[in-house]
Amino acid sequence: MSLVTRCPICGTAFRVQSSQLAAHSGTVRCGKCGDVFNGVAALVEEGDGRIALEPSPQLGLFDPGRQAPPSAAPSDAAHRPDFLAPEPRSRRATWLWALAALLGVLALAAQFAYRFRAELAAWNPAAREALVALCQPLGCDVPLPRHPELMSIDASELQADTRRDGLILLTASIRNRARFAQDYPALELTLTDENDRPVLRRVLAPRDYLEAPRSAELIGQGISGGSEAALRVYLDTSRTRAIGYRLYLFYPL
Repeated sequence: MSLVTRCPICGTAFRVQSSQLAAHSGTVRCGKCGDVFNGVAALVEEGDGRIALEPSPQLGLFDPGRQAPPSAAPSDAAHRPDFLAPEPRSRRATWLWALAALLGVLALAAQFAYRFRAELAAWNPAAREALVALCQPLGCDVPLPRHPELMSIDASELQADTRRDGLILLTASIRNRARFAQDYPALELTLTDENDRPVLRRVLAPRDYLEAPRSAELIGQGISGGSEAALRVYLDTSRTRAIGYRLYLFYPL
């Protein structure tokens, strides 16, 4: 038995067979606009004189892969429900999004400048004053970079001072292999006995091994890139029996 169903999107009526509706649970595809709808729910009375029947679309109605013909695109767009239409973006919303993106970029730049402020000041000394000014409200400073992997002890020697028993002299040369100035490191000196067991360990801060009159000035300047700094430190070992020593450099946390 043939029936008449109407597409709810474009209003086109088609004649279909009841067997077709039963075989696909009533689902059909409009051959004009390509909309998929329930053909049973959209059945209409055949005697309605306002119905203009189109040729039966049964050859393509039940093919899910079939695309709507190009001519159906304008009709489908014209009948799109209002709630499916894209909401126009206001100019104010566009400006707000642009402002939020700009603030995000500035925040990232500020975090980068804060994290690497020492390196930025070292690579570009002219920027140090600006970085110091930015740090003042935050209560931070602009220290010299600290990269121990770019620092090394090129030479060191520990010898007894002939002028006084138990007094030894440590001499060493610290090289900065970076291309920028770095902070003076701390030194860990360990004195050992004849069995290489530690008998005395001491940590030397820069103020302990730099010349007293200029220590503050030297610490502020750091070790220039590609240069070295010599040090001399006297130690009292009258209460220990030291035969050897170990010397390491590091930056305290």
